[in-house]
Amino acid sequence: MAEYAMISNEEKYYRLGLNIAYQRKLKKLTQIQLAEIVGISRTHMSNIEAPNMLTPISLELIFNIADALEIPVEILFRFD
Repeated sequence: MAEYAMISNEEKYYRLGLNIAYQRKLKKLTQIQLAEIVGISRTHMSNIEAPNMLTPISLELIFNIADALEIPVEILFRFD
């Protein structure tokens, strides 16, 4: 079984949130700015990025975040 498949879904959400936060900071955007661009509240964005909070996120929102950050969506799914 591939190493990726051995990571729990909880861990995947955690890493996805960290990747979003990292890419957002590279673009010099605040949580408020990114949240406004993708049409969600700052609180929801904060929850997605929070390492201590499991927040499921739709594929549509992930695609919108990647578009807003002007990055390929697969970058957000790099968990190594």
